[in-house]
Amino acid sequence: MRTGVANLPLHGHHCPRWLFDRMVKLSAAIVEAVVEEHGPEEVLKRMSDPFWFQSLGCVAGFDWHSSGLTTVLCGALKEGLRPRQRYLGLYIAGGKALASRKTPREIEEYTDNFSLPVDVPALQYASRMSAKVDNSALQDGFQIYHHNFFFTGRGSWAVVQQGMNGENGWARRYHWLGEGVSDFVEDPHAGICGSPSGDILNMVAADSAVSRRASVYLARERPEDVLKTLKRLSSMSGDALRKLSLPRAHPVPNASRIEKTLARLYDLRPGSYRDLLSSEGWGRPR
Repeated sequence: MRTGVANLPLHGHHCPRWLFDRMVKLSAAIVEAVVEEHGPEEVLKRMSDPFWFQSLGCVAGFDWHSSGLTTVLCGALKEGLRPRQRYLGLYIAGGKALASRKTPREIEEYTDNFSLPVDVPALQYASRMSAKVDNSALQDGFQIYHHNFFFTGRGSWAVVQQGMNGENGWARRYHWLGEGVSDFVEDPHAGICGSPSGDILNMVAADSAVSRRASVYLARERPEDVLKTLKRLSSMSGDALRKLSLPRAHPVPNASRIEKTLARLYDLRPGSYRDLLSSEGWGRPR
């Protein structure tokens, strides 16, 4: 996995319309040249490389290393490639904020409009799971707010998405390449642009396999038994695990939400961590 050398400042320079228009033309021309020389799948490989992506944004005109490069470059590519996407066999869905939620529908619309021989549900699943992994399975303090899904007429895909940390004002970018994803819940990333910061819970690391199996096991246990254990453990930490603690109560944070989620999972009986992660309500509270 390629890892970038620094997080991205959240609040970057404003991109004036004249600069955006130039980025639309230049970035689209560069991508078109790559397609003509190497094919659309090569574009996906390059978009999944955080260093090449950052360089493309700077060459196209956005030479400030801030979160704005990601959103502006993806927006420019989507607009610039729109009139030639059928010719190039390359399609871009999603975007920033509310536009990201339109990704599944846009994938279906592209497929219908251009009669593409692709597996629409599989592409929609890849889009949804990549966002779910970086929001819930990779808990690093960054909330996904930008999601672009790139795919070809043959069904290959890549994802560029960005998360925001509201506390420190930094952003982090996540890159995926479909051909490199053998399992959505074990080392699925092609690259992440951001330095390690603070405690990170990475449930998709290879070393987290035991934790993933434990999560599936707990999801299949009776909710009341799991909650009983959580209440007993919630008052213990560090040296306290070796001491007798008798407070009046053992409150569990978000107990109501946890109980509802456990009850739903108990009924679903997930068979794997991937099934567990894709379930509604699984992950950190919004």
